[in-house]
Amino acid sequence: MSHPPLWRPEGLRLKPVYHGSDLDGLEHLHSLPGKAPFVRGPYSSMYPEKPWTVRQYTGFASADASNQRLRQRLSEGATGISLAFDLPTHRGYDSSDPQWQADVGKTGVAIDSVEDMAELLDGIALDQVSVSLTMSGAVLPVLAAFIVAAEESGVAATQLSGTIQNDILKEFTVRNTYIFSPEPSMRITTDVIGYLNEHVPRFNPISVSGYHFQEAGADAVLELALTLVNARTYAEEVQKSGLDLQSFCERISFFFGIGSDFFTEIAKCRAARLLWSEITQALGVQSEKGRALRMHCQTSGWSLCAQDPLNNVTRTTVQAMAAVFGGTQSLHTNAWDEALTLPSEASSRLASNTQHILQQETGLCDVVDPWAGSYLMESLTAKIASLVRRRIAEMDARGGVLQSIEYGWISQAIHLQAMATQARLDGGIQRRVALSEQVQTTQEGASAIDSQALHDRQCQRLSHLRLRRDTTRVEDLLHSITECARSGQGNLLEATVAAIRARATLGECTQALEIVWPRFRQDLSFHRGHFGPSVCKQPGWARVAACIANFASHHGRPPRIVLSKLGQDGHDRGVRLMAAALSDAGFQVRLLPLFQTPIQLLESLDDDSPVDLIGISSLAGAHHELLTELLNLLNERELDVSVVVGGIIPDADARQLLRLGVKACFGPGQDVIEIIEHLVDLLVPPHS
Repeated sequence: MSHPPLWRPEGLRLKPVYHGSDLDGLEHLHSLPGKAPFVRGPYSSMYPEKPWTVRQYTGFASADASNQRLRQRLSEGATGISLAFDLPTHRGYDSSDPQWQADVGKTGVAIDSVEDMAELLDGIALDQVSVSLTMSGAVLPVLAAFIVAAEESGVAATQLSGTIQNDILKEFTVRNTYIFSPEPSMRITTDVIGYLNEHVPRFNPISVSGYHFQEAGADAVLELALTLVNARTYAEEVQKSGLDLQSFCERISFFFGIGSDFFTEIAKCRAARLLWSEITQALGVQSEKGRALRMHCQTSGWSLCAQDPLNNVTRTTVQAMAAVFGGTQSLHTNAWDEALTLPSEASSRLASNTQHILQQETGLCDVVDPWAGSYLMESLTAKIASLVRRRIAEMDARGGVLQSIEYGWISQAIHLQAMATQARLDGGIQRRVALSEQVQTTQEGASAIDSQALHDRQCQRLSHLRLRRDTTRVEDLLHSITECARSGQGNLLEATVAAIRARATLGECTQALEIVWPRFRQDLSFHRGHFGPSVCKQPGWARVAACIANFASHHGRPPRIVLSKLGQDGHDRGVRLMAAALSDAGFQVRLLPLFQTPIQLLESLDDDSPVDLIGISSLAGAHHELLTELLNLLNERELDVSVVVGGIIPDADARQLLRLGVKACFGPGQDVIEIIEHLVDLLVPPHS
């Protein structure tokens, strides 16, 4: 049985057969590994001399629990660690903040002070193990806590190796764990770069991320263009600040997502190095080390299916091979059950062992860039590079990254691509192998996080810390952070290191900056008139549109739905897509800004415009606490509104939420038209 070729965007569609003529005019063909333009890898020896670093992303609940998991990863063969922080930490809140306690410890480890960081890293040889800190929003106190914890364990800052993400620009368009507006955020970024350059010379000061663009919906070309233009913007800011551009470019790293389009992902990684070599040369960088792009990769999270989830093992393996063939320097492989819940011990171990099998049993490490000279791969590499150059030129014509962020162009471009992808999936144009129903699989369940116990633990630790410290000294040092921000003089990370050493908390350091720079807030938006026309020929779409029109004729208005993210979860791909789809189907949709509490959601409802449905998007594990609070508030106020939820919700949690009164739970990979059909069924039947 033959299948149509994999769907690809215009310009990246492959031919059935490639010939030598496809290589005509390609200037990079005869380049060598470790030599400009670095298409074949940033190092001459690559994997035959040193395999890529197995760097699994780890962190959950408390620091002591995460420490045990980190030690286990290292004992299983991990050669570097990558730390995941919870959302209150990302957004600069202490765990004791009453508004956000539902998110404490859910998507990573809770870090409130240097005491937590020391507990997290206890027993880990920081002078031997490289550490990646995935942090941008609260980069100052988190990085300061890391530096001080290492210092107090006997490891000098000069001995530390690893990477801090420190990539704030992407937060304003996709991941949304920003704290301050773009301008002061860029000041923080450059201060981190300056401090690390002087005091922590082996630690990479920034990792520019494309992964989150891909997760939000960007295709390979847009992901690469946005990543490179962000990196160029940071380099230009370094130049303006009077910092050493050569040194900066020698220590910058990149982070890419790797999807299932095998050939395209390999070519994307090769093109990334070609393009960065061009960009840095244009900036005046002379050294080969400064022009060579080094990358970390992670297999695709959004491609994982809740339906027939063991298929995710194969997806992750193929994506990992694409990253390796693309020449990555380190790699994280996702666990197969991440579309269902937090990964279990067994699934995490399998994800890690996938890399060890590729390194030790397959021979993939024996040859540098085995795709070199391939008619397909070399021509596809050049094609991606050409399309990315065009995308970057479009952004430059719009005034650059900061202007594109301000006017929402980048966010809209990603949103449109995400909708187009979903329409292709729902229409069967883009295939995904899965059964129509979720298959129950035998697995060792991930340990449930006792939110209340964790919150109590963190609050108790904070109370003890405040009793033991010199309060007057802490207040003076926090004031120094404020004055450093206000005056523009001095280095913010240096001031924060001093405050953290004196036992200031993460939240206090953030509040010291808020005196000068209020928290940045932006509304969510969605694009009407795009998704509907893409799926209008599907029978289900006509049915839901007819039912909604029938509702409107009986009620004299369309059905109304309020969509919201609750808590600190900033992943907005799904909720924006559903807002667009529901609007095109005939719903009157109100999409609330990010970071809502249940009380804020209810206060936003208009008594003069009754709401028929409330839809909550939850991808960060706090669904039980937040929805329980929301349902209780609805009952207290005697509001008869149906509540539905979509996102990553384990089966046991979904059953419990349904018992509490949630009307429907929708999981990853579910057909959008089927979701809308279900919502239509929940509408109050029209009165005759």
